[in-house]
Amino acid sequence: MRAICLYLHIHQPVRYREYSIFDVGNSHNYYDDDYYGRQSNERIFRKVTDKSYRPMLQLLENNINQHPNFKLSLSITGTWLDQAEKWAPELIAQIKRLVETGQVEIVGETYYHSLAFFYHREEFEKQVRLHAIKIQSLFGVTPKVFRNTELAYNDELAKWADEAGYRGILAEGWDKVLGWRSPNHVYRPHNCSNLKLLLKNYRLSDDIAFRFSNRSWKEWPLTVPKYQRWVDDDCLRGPLINLFMDFETFGEHQWKDTGIFNFIDTLIPSWLAEYENKFVTVSEACELESPVDEISMPETVTWADTERDLSAWASNSMQYSATKDLYDLRDAVLSSHNPELIRDWRYLTTSDHVYSMCTKYWHDGDVHAYFSAYASPYESFMYYENVIRDLTYRLNKENSTTSSI
Repeated sequence: MRAICLYLHIHQPVRYREYSIFDVGNSHNYYDDDYYGRQSNERIFRKVTDKSYRPMLQLLENNINQHPNFKLSLSITGTWLDQAEKWAPELIAQIKRLVETGQVEIVGETYYHSLAFFYHREEFEKQVRLHAIKIQSLFGVTPKVFRNTELAYNDELAKWADEAGYRGILAEGWDKVLGWRSPNHVYRPHNCSNLKLLLKNYRLSDDIAFRFSNRSWKEWPLTVPKYQRWVDDDCLRGPLINLFMDFETFGEHQWKDTGIFNFIDTLIPSWLAEYENKFVTVSEACELESPVDEISMPETVTWADTERDLSAWASNSMQYSATKDLYDLRDAVLSSHNPELIRDWRYLTTSDHVYSMCTKYWHDGDVHAYFSAYASPYESFMYYENVIRDLTYRLNKENSTTSSI
């Protein structure tokens, strides 16, 4: 028996606008950009909906209806759900239909796509609870498997997830950690009793997510027969192929005219045509076999950049300063009990913001620039710090008002 575990991550940040120093103290509208327009959240969300979310969800629903053995897993951030509720509620209804088939599993994570685990454990746990509540309210399920933002993982996170009662956790199958071992097995995280570890097969995942439309790639064009031969060959290293990637791979990162939709639409029935092949959800993958070994990752591993570490979000003084300034405000913001202040602060914890402040060069720099809504890392940092200045102004004003009563 050989199984593909297809896991897709759905996320859009709530981007702060080009918020100038002259806005501080005068305008508390950080996120809705009707008059600047460059990174209007609604415009971007509707564009990606038309290019990716709507056609890909329809493709998945068609295949689920046609193939009872086709299964997949989704993780969906709270920031995406907030925007979908406003601008495309039909997407949420469609995901609910998929979940109700029993062929789609929802994975747990932080509501705000934050890296709070590494900066404020209490805030991290709060965001995980908020996400679980939202998923239960919309889809009627409680996540049993966990993924941290950007697959950021270490032994400490695994221990937390084990004690929190999760069945499994997802991570990058990075060569420096695995050594001679294969990502195509179920593993036991270090110092955990019940938790199972699923590792991304990054080569086969990235062949689709990053290389599919690259005409300079020696394997271009990637066809289903060729890809399935690769998967067949890789199954010799283990029975479980974990294909983890962004949902926006389909239609946004790889445009429709590359043939990406036809590729996945053909791959699904082609894989299932072999009697020993199946698709599994992440929970089913955890039970596919007993853990074959223990994996320890004392240092944090992510699925981003060539280093596969936290450097995409913590490698320069702007990122360090922005993160410190943000989390230094946390206790005061929560003590205000002002839901708008708390919401605005939590939207700033989204990892995309400090990601856009990264100043790496070469290929990693190109990727950061592609995902950024700002003209440069320095502008991103400037607008972000201006928003923090205004949050501080609002806090001081509220405390002054409260003390005068």
